[in-house]
Amino acid sequence: MTTALDLDFVRQQFPAFSEPSLQGQAFFENAGGSYMCQQVIDRFHTIFHERKLQPYYAFKASADLGNEMDQAHQRMARYLNVPTDEVMFGPSTSQNTYVLAQALLARMSPGDGIIVSGQEHEANAGVWRRLTSHGMRVLVWEADPITGQLDLNTLAGLLDDRITMVAMTHCSNLVAEINPVRKVADMVHDANVILLVDGVSYCPHGLPDIDAIGADIYLFSSYKTYGPHQGVMVIRKSAHAVLEPQSHYFNRDIPSKWMVPAGPDHVQIAAANGMLDYFDALDHHHGGTDDAMRPRRVETLFHQAERDNLRVLLDYLGNRNDLRLLGPNDPDNRAPTVSFTSSRLSATDIGQKLAARNIMAGVGDFYAVRLLETMGVSPEDGAVRLSFVHYTSRDEINQAIAALDDIL
Repeated sequence: MTTALDLDFVRQQFPAFSEPSLQGQAFFENAGGSYMCQQVIDRFHTIFHERKLQPYYAFKASADLGNEMDQAHQRMARYLNVPTDEVMFGPSTSQNTYVLAQALLARMSPGDGIIVSGQEHEANAGVWRRLTSHGMRVLVWEADPITGQLDLNTLAGLLDDRITMVAMTHCSNLVAEINPVRKVADMVHDANVILLVDGVSYCPHGLPDIDAIGADIYLFSSYKTYGPHQGVMVIRKSAHAVLEPQSHYFNRDIPSKWMVPAGPDHVQIAAANGMLDYFDALDHHHGGTDDAMRPRRVETLFHQAERDNLRVLLDYLGNRNDLRLLGPNDPDNRAPTVSFTSSRLSATDIGQKLAARNIMAGVGDFYAVRLLETMGVSPEDGAVRLSFVHYTSRDEINQAIAALDDIL
């Protein structure tokens, strides 16, 4: 088993890297949505050609589609280290949090409280904050205005006997610090509170062991993990008591449906197998076997490949006194989502100049308006964001640095 990622093999799995219209361009907006791997595209092709119909009937095409949907739940559960009946698919993470808010509201009473971190993407902030209109208390676990960090001592001071849930991000899509979820889980569980974790910005860098980190609810988006446009939602048994089912009444006892009001997107769920086909193939190529440690080996491959490139980019940005890096400068404690502002140029201007130099980067507020305001950054212009993943090459990192050097 080798821990050095075979980048040539990896990039062969993504058609975007052989697409003529994208040649010479370096993709640095992966936090907004990753390239799709060939295995997912192949799954779509098969489904659309052979079984684009209702699943779970007795005839073969329908039964095959139903089996693929079941496999997606089973295989996703294995990668996340949870039971199959705790994994659900919904239209998106934003819509899944909205449904969860309705489910939580039905079991709460006026005066009950929720704590929301100040690092959140609006998908994991707005739905909870709006519960104040129903008489609920929403307390904000504020981020540090300089570093953007969350302080556990601050959280401890907010917990009381009427708090139902804490909502936090695994890592922010702006400051990208990897938060100590296990420590938070232990703290809130001691207070008889459940923990909801938004993993959208973490999971592109390796699906986590949810049992190990202790989250009661964990959310992420598969279109950011090389797959179809679905939101993946893990709800542990520990959270059931505070959630009212949101499905049709006759689906309340079906694990894959009880928190999904609409019918499932059959094609997207079945095609999600392609993500796991890719992860399996990656581990096999690097000498792994089909055992219980496969998910952790894939996560390690991703982290190690990204960390080396992240160190190079952070070193460059850290040596410039005309830039403000948002988040930590430690490649061991942040995801490779690197946001910054300039003291001389607007983020919009930098983004346009990067595009002219074939660097596909993000610019804006990234739905983290509240965090930008806390850190004294104007959301109207926002920040520049260079976000990359395991398939990003060192040449592309150097290409981005050279472009920034030229612009700045």
